[in-house]
Amino acid sequence: MPTKSKTKPKKRKKTLVIVESPAKAKTIEKYLGRNYRVIASKGHIRDLPKSQMGIDFNNNYKPKYISIRGKGDTIKMLKSEAKKAKKVYLASDPDREGEAIAWHVAHALNLDNKDKNRVTFNEVTKDAVKDSFKHPRSIDMDTVNAQQARRILDRIVGYSLSPILWDKVKKGLSAGRVQSVALKLVIDREKAIKNFKPKEYWTIDALFKKSRKQFKSQFWGVDGKKQELPNNEAVKKILAKIDKRKDFKVEKVVTRQRRRQPAAPFTTSTMQQEANKRLNYRTRRTMSIAQQLYEGISLGKQGTVGLITYMRTDSKRTAPIAQAEASKFLHEKYGAKYAAKSQRHFKNQGDAQDAHEAIRPTSVYRTPESLKKVLTPQQYRLYRLIWSRFLASEMTPAVYDTVRADIVQNGVTFRTTGSKMRFAGFTKVYDNWQEKNVDLPDLNEGDMVEMVSSDNKQHFTLPPARYTEASLVHALEENGVGRPSTYAPTIDTIQRRYYVKLEGRSIVPTELGEIVDTLVEKFFPDIVNVDFTAQLEKDLDSVEAGKKNWVKVIDEYYHPFKKELDKADAGIEKVQIKDEPAGFNCDICGAPMVVKMGRYGKFYACSRFPDCRNTKPIVKKIGVTCPKCGKGDVVEKKSRRNRKFYGCSRYPKCDFVSWDKPVGRNCPNDGHFLVEKKTKKGPVILCPNGDYREEPKEEAAAK
Repeated sequence: MPTKSKTKPKKRKKTLVIVESPAKAKTIEKYLGRNYRVIASKGHIRDLPKSQMGIDFNNNYKPKYISIRGKGDTIKMLKSEAKKAKKVYLASDPDREGEAIAWHVAHALNLDNKDKNRVTFNEVTKDAVKDSFKHPRSIDMDTVNAQQARRILDRIVGYSLSPILWDKVKKGLSAGRVQSVALKLVIDREKAIKNFKPKEYWTIDALFKKSRKQFKSQFWGVDGKKQELPNNEAVKKILAKIDKRKDFKVEKVVTRQRRRQPAAPFTTSTMQQEANKRLNYRTRRTMSIAQQLYEGISLGKQGTVGLITYMRTDSKRTAPIAQAEASKFLHEKYGAKYAAKSQRHFKNQGDAQDAHEAIRPTSVYRTPESLKKVLTPQQYRLYRLIWSRFLASEMTPAVYDTVRADIVQNGVTFRTTGSKMRFAGFTKVYDNWQEKNVDLPDLNEGDMVEMVSSDNKQHFTLPPARYTEASLVHALEENGVGRPSTYAPTIDTIQRRYYVKLEGRSIVPTELGEIVDTLVEKFFPDIVNVDFTAQLEKDLDSVEAGKKNWVKVIDEYYHPFKKELDKADAGIEKVQIKDEPAGFNCDICGAPMVVKMGRYGKFYACSRFPDCRNTKPIVKKIGVTCPKCGKGDVVEKKSRRNRKFYGCSRYPKCDFVSWDKPVGRNCPNDGHFLVEKKTKKGPVILCPNGDYREEPKEEAAAK
């Protein structure tokens, strides 16, 4: 009897989904199930060539795209998987860069741009991902063209200006549209600080007493009119009017109830600002952690889940379903009085893109505390900030009882203000927002109060503060320069080029940055013109909205720039950056050493370079002997990431190193060297082992 031949069942073809990131690919594949294969392009696969401009100026600025070096294996893998697939979907991020990535991948795989193969989702959760595949669309060429226009303009500016800077100033420099504006903002602020002329003014603070309760008050004016105190003579005239033997009369008491409304949920810019101010996170670090939270975190049995919505957005809008969930959570957790009566609608800035929601948790029921074990400390802190900010935005206002009292004698008015929280409202969730209560005694009009003491002080007006990363992001956004995706790389670029440096949190321009800014401002005024750059951003938005042609936008920008470029090439003279004498000779050849400018700051080098290549780091002694070897000096150094640390001058013979500044004394308890740590209340001396602590002087005196 003949045997039947067994035929293997045909392998079912899977649907292929292409995203940017491998982490996101793993998460999405779990949501879609076994009939889907999800792979990553690992970002862009095509770009303009690095070795040339790559733009055909005679053919409507046609870009010459090539495969990015090192992406050959990835492209080969994408093509192989696409051939085996039943259908291909492009699920890159829901922004201009994501749309452009989808378009480039479609080109590499010979997919039709008109096919409905593009899916986007604002959050990496099972429901959002599955729902997006029910509504695929074709690639949005308006969005792609907006990205192309930006990329081409940045290439034209960068590849035109940088060679001039290399030739006239120093090799390795660069200039760009947004980074040049950011640098100018920093330098203009520095000029304002240097040109600032302080103005003298005085204050009179007084301590009053009613019954046994004392309270503070400040001089306000004379005869019912507010008066400034420009000098000590003005103070003496006021004090001469006061009879300290007599009581003051409470003439006017105003009681009010003040409501403080919660802030909107985060946009990219406000998230970067708050993370910098509250968590001391650099903008690049904030975006990196936010990317991890968006792409998904493993929650054990629940699998990998995206914890926040897309983190590149300038919209304050949130989905009604998320607002409803927040309201339900608030009713359950805190009670109805803490939940806003109706869903809030925060107004976007005039030029904000509303394609995505504000940044929020994908579910408020995933509280920060419930996730603490699965998140790194950095992820936990940023997630808690995002979670609490969103929840607070759906809560009732905080309510304060305020009192203002005018206390008068001989026409001299002192004014005192008090504030007491009546209802916490949103501050119950969004920490660090609670105002300090200023308790006053029960003051009524006609009451008499005694002046216990007065203290007159001289002050001077202060110059504007230097930019921090947070305030620079705010300035860029306020001026309409750049977009959410550009803030972090822009600030990173001007630091890497050593055009600016960080001193603590402050951004300070370097000599090199000032030279570059002067040249760009003189010969390319439009590049650093804030209004001009902001208008270009609006034009790019119009391209994305399908209202403007991208070639026309480039054309309008390029022709004036070309005229400036031709003038600059002939007009810029070579800048000599003079080497500053170091004050000692080279220990190899005996020639004088000089101070040179490098990528990571200044350093000592032999003046006979390149014949002698001797270099030395510039170190700052702190006046403390090395606690490890007892022979070398402790010197201040900078890491590659510009972070300050302390080491032994005899390195590598002695490998002592410390992030905290040694103070030259040992712990009385265990003999370990003591260090100085900065806190909000002032510098604290402590033992790293936790056995000893000296409080700040002011705090110790108070106790």
